[in-house]
Amino acid sequence: MLGRLERGASGEATVEYGDGTMRVVKPGSFVRCAVTGEPIALDALRYWSATFQEAYATPDAVIRRLADAARTNG
Repeated sequence: MLGRLERGASGEATVEYGDGTMRVVKPGSFVRCAVTGEPIALDALRYWSATFQEAYATPDAVIRRLADAARTNG
């Protein structure tokens, strides 16, 4: 749940992603998808990677990122 400061904030947020949790470091109203670059409203953010410290707009974006990582580390 977003705190009072985050709800009224605008612009891009900075977030630390954990396993099943996230912490807003710099308040804002959105983050960007690491794959597509599209903005994701913080209250709509459902997909992220604690390992890569990235947010994703859709499950397809997660799959694309994991596939890219597998090819790079392959």
